[in-house]
Amino acid sequence: MNQEHRSGFVAIIGRPNVGKSTLVNALLGQKIAAVSPRPQTTRRAQLGILTTDQAQIIFVDTPGLHNPHHKLGKALNLNAEEALEGVDLILWLVDASVEATEEDKMIAALLLEITHRPPLILATNKTDRLSQPEIESRQNSYLDIFPAADIILPLSATRGDGRTKLLETIIDNLEERPPDFPAEQVTDLYERDIAAELIRESCLIFLRHEIPHSIAIRVDEFTERGEKGAYIAATVFVERDSQKGIVIGEGGKTLKKIGSAARKEIEAMSGRKVYLQLRVKVLKDWRNNETYLRRFGYNPPKTQKR
Repeated sequence: MNQEHRSGFVAIIGRPNVGKSTLVNALLGQKIAAVSPRPQTTRRAQLGILTTDQAQIIFVDTPGLHNPHHKLGKALNLNAEEALEGVDLILWLVDASVEATEEDKMIAALLLEITHRPPLILATNKTDRLSQPEIESRQNSYLDIFPAADIILPLSATRGDGRTKLLETIIDNLEERPPDFPAEQVTDLYERDIAAELIRESCLIFLRHEIPHSIAIRVDEFTERGEKGAYIAATVFVERDSQKGIVIGEGGKTLKKIGSAARKEIEAMSGRKVYLQLRVKVLKDWRNNETYLRRFGYNPPKTQKR
């Protein structure tokens, strides 16, 4: 092991749909986190572990901080805020293609409240859509709401602009210490957990309006079948009877599209054939039920935080 090897945890925070999971997938060179054009795709903190000869960076991909409208939203915010505790570095990702929103200002206020805040990098994402003067202007506007940023960097998570510079900067700001995880490990989630997220990602892509955010996924069976690959049975939960029909679609066409797309993503992730079977059930108002939230792995706050 290189004596100057660096290692550390980097919390990636930001409002929904700024590209946090897209960035993690790009930096790791493989898909471990669900992504979609819809906000609030990420619902739980997930580790993305990047190991090189010089360093091990443990990215903590968090749910987008937002103004919640139900107990699930409050649980997601709590999950993201707790991810800031005990990390070595904070990477605040913002969408440079638009002006700072009220949610961005809420995040700035949260960060300013941290008493012993670690070094913070403000990364202005989606700069491939802007000219250089526009990038500088937008960076200054974010510095207006958060002047305490230690470093500010332009970035395009999708096109790749600034990714190398970002990695170099992160490594430079980590302490010298041995790695925390084996070199071959890329995330803390099991395959069945990632499979559930990829199924939900497919729902987000194929379903319209607010229905995707009413969905939860439970993997009921994940069985290895040797050379035949893996068998996965999962349940798609919705909140209302009318939503169930929409998810299934006429003659089951929509559910088949969701299943086919999810299966391909799971196969790409796992490197083997997968047989995926989906069913749909109604679990009324689960996003506001603390028992159901805990059953799906969320930790709703008993009282509203802040």
